[in-house]
Amino acid sequence: MKTTAMILCAITAANFAFADVYTSALNQARNVAAGQPPQGSTPPPAPPPQQSTPPAPPPNPVLEATLKNISNLRIDFDAIGKLTEVKPDSPQKKLLLTDLTAAPMGTKPSDSTISALADNLASAVVGKDALKPQHAKLAQEIHAIFNSSHLSAEQQQKIFDDVQKILTDGGASADDTINVVSSIKTIATETK
Repeated sequence: MKTTAMILCAITAANFAFADVYTSALNQARNVAAGQPPQGSTPPPAPPPQQSTPPAPPPNPVLEATLKNISNLRIDFDAIGKLTEVKPDSPQKKLLLTDLTAAPMGTKPSDSTISALADNLASAVVGKDALKPQHAKLAQEIHAIFNSSHLSAEQQQKIFDDVQKILTDGGASADDTINVVSSIKTIATETK
C-alpha cells in the first residue's frame, strides 16, 4: 500500500507540475499577444534616439557652372548637328559662341580665338548625325581645354587626341578636324 500511495502522490505531483507549465505557457502567450514581454524576460532595449542627419552642404557654384556650361555646349552641338548648313549669324552659332565664351573659369582666351573655335566647331558638327552620340563627350573635352591650365602637357595632349578621334569617327572632314584641334591648342596656350 505504501507503494500505491507513493505512485498516487507522484502522479498527482506530476499533474500539478504539467498543469503549472501549461498554465505558464498560456499566460506567456496571452502576454505576448497583448504586446507585453513574457514574464521573467527582460524587455527589449529602447531604440537609440533618432539622430537628425546634417543638412546637405550647399551646392558648389563652380561645379554648378561647369555642369551647366557642358550641358549648354552639348545642346548647342545637338542644335547645330540638326542643321544642313550654318550661317554666320544663325542663332545656333550665336548660342555656341556665348557658351564657349562662358566656358573658362580662369584666364580667358581672346575673343577672336573663341570666335574661330566656334566657326570651326560649327563647320565640323553641322549635319553629322553620326557625331550626335558623342556630343556630350565633345562638350566635356571642349570645356576642359578652356580650363586646362592646371593640366600637364600629356593630359592636354589626351584631350586634343580625344577631340580629333570624336570628330573623325563622327564623320567630320579632315580639314574641319584639323581646324578644331588647332583652335583648342590655341585656347590651351592662351589660358595658361
